[in-house]
Amino acid sequence: MKNRLRVLRAEAAWTQADLAERLGVSRQAVNALETEKHDPSLDLAYRISALFSQPVEAIFTNPHRAPTKGEPDDSKS
Repeated sequence: MKNRLRVLRAEAAWTQADLAERLGVSRQAVNALETEKHDPSLDLAYRISALFSQPVEAIFTNPHRAPTKGEPDDSKS
């Protein structure tokens, strides 16, 4: 699942280990999310959302949702 996790982490000047500690997961789990190898559980997505004070939809892109008018269609890339 596409996400802005790496960007948000960099803006906070945190390492993957810093973010992992704040979320209660391993650094490897953070890396897997950032590289889009794994999708977060719903619980983890909400914890990430709360940590960065942003809605889940602002951090993660749902690949199963059709784009709205004027929104780029990432499914064709």
